[in-house]
Amino acid sequence: MGLLNIFAKPAEPSLMRLPSGSFTVDPTGRLITSTLPQAFAAGHVAEMAQAVLSAFRLAQEAQVPLTEITVNFSALKLTARELRGGAIIFLSPSALKQK
Repeated sequence: MGLLNIFAKPAEPSLMRLPSGSFTVDPTGRLITSTLPQAFAAGHVAEMAQAVLSAFRLAQEAQVPLTEITVNFSALKLTARELRGGAIIFLSPSALKQK
């Protein structure tokens, strides 16, 4: 261990930025367009799409007019709109609450 290594800064943990963008899926859940970063996992996109499409289908079966879903997580906001059986889903980081 050299003398200079004592004063070296510790490595900072790599933080992942929260996704910001949108994607569109068809009625089967297949991705049509996306503005999400390439680093965003395709599995997460598929899970979100299936959950949103399922909610829209269940509302349609129950004859409840549902055209938009908004889910606010502590750090992420998801907004989905129905598009003739498919959906467009918007993801954005939630604003931090100031105390």
